[in-house]
Amino acid sequence: MSVASLRKRVEGLLELADVRVGGQRPWDIRVEDEEFYSRVMAQGSLGLGESYMEGMWHTDSLDEMLVRLMRAHVDEQVHGWAAILDGLRAHLVNLQSHRRSFTIGERHYDLGNDLYRAMLGKRLVYSCGYWRDERGQPLHDLDAAQEAKLDLVCRKLGLRPGMRVLDIGSGWGEALKFAAERYGIRGVGVTVSREQADLADELCAGLPIEFRLQDYRELDEPFDRIFSLGMFEHVGVKNYAGYFDVARRCLKRDGLFLLHTIGGNRSVTHSDPWIAKYIFPNSMLPSAKQIAEHVEDRFVIEDWHNFSADYDLTLQAWRDNVERGWEHLDAARYDERFRRMWRFYLAASMATFRSRHAQLWQLVLSPDGVPGGYVAPR
Repeated sequence: MSVASLRKRVEGLLELADVRVGGQRPWDIRVEDEEFYSRVMAQGSLGLGESYMEGMWHTDSLDEMLVRLMRAHVDEQVHGWAAILDGLRAHLVNLQSHRRSFTIGERHYDLGNDLYRAMLGKRLVYSCGYWRDERGQPLHDLDAAQEAKLDLVCRKLGLRPGMRVLDIGSGWGEALKFAAERYGIRGVGVTVSREQADLADELCAGLPIEFRLQDYRELDEPFDRIFSLGMFEHVGVKNYAGYFDVARRCLKRDGLFLLHTIGGNRSVTHSDPWIAKYIFPNSMLPSAKQIAEHVEDRFVIEDWHNFSADYDLTLQAWRDNVERGWEHLDAARYDERFRRMWRFYLAASMATFRSRHAQLWQLVLSPDGVPGGYVAPR
């Protein structure tokens, strides 16, 4: 197909989303290299993301441009070979097997604590904030929103002094640190990132918390409460039964388990090709159906809370933080291509939540049902 034909085809797809090549609106794009057209048609989202990383096209409002594409479902009309091969690979292989479990830690969470310190704010919490207080009033600060989210988790679990609490995917330890300082719990956190585990030990020194570089499948010990914040997206549908089995065997009969996860509107088996290659290898978003199927006969669903619009606000705050702090990062480690990659990641994530293609769920689960019923805090 000629360059002119490819250009016409791509421009036609963009017009479906009211995005123009060479237009003057913030979400219009400027194409610097005509290879952009063939890359997009051959590779879909992978080609769109890679061509942006390579400077083939620009836009003044990347998140708004991407949300328009998603709302018009343009992303569903151009898949490319990468999506087909990823789907086949996910069907044939357990991408999140025990052997592969540390890949995400090495390739994403071990990128550098300096990057995450610059982006995440005072509290190193790499999951959605809760942008309202206990009275439902809106918050306007990322640090306050993250503190509100951590407190919401503690209140939903009914934490009390002396309880032993497990954090599956503990990150830099801020959730257990908050729970220990505010609610007097003892805790164990497991992560597949050495950088996270080392810094968590440093940040939580003196508190009754232990951090382990450990796969969740190895856990087999009793806890009063369990939570998992933003880790389930790395489990994979082939492992959901095993994941919930671990939580069930580790949770005391009168305990509660809070699952905080991004979710998709339809069931899939793998992630977007660009996200899988550059950001979260071997990840996938669960659907409500997939979660419910694997919770069945294991837990009672006490509460299912959706506050996905808050993730758009959280991502905007992360973008603002990292852009302000970029000049202080090591230019040799985080070059211009990496910076454009990170911008695309954050903007695409904003667009996914703003278009409501993805949700943010908190589920509260109990082994046998709370006697008399569970009243969910908000």
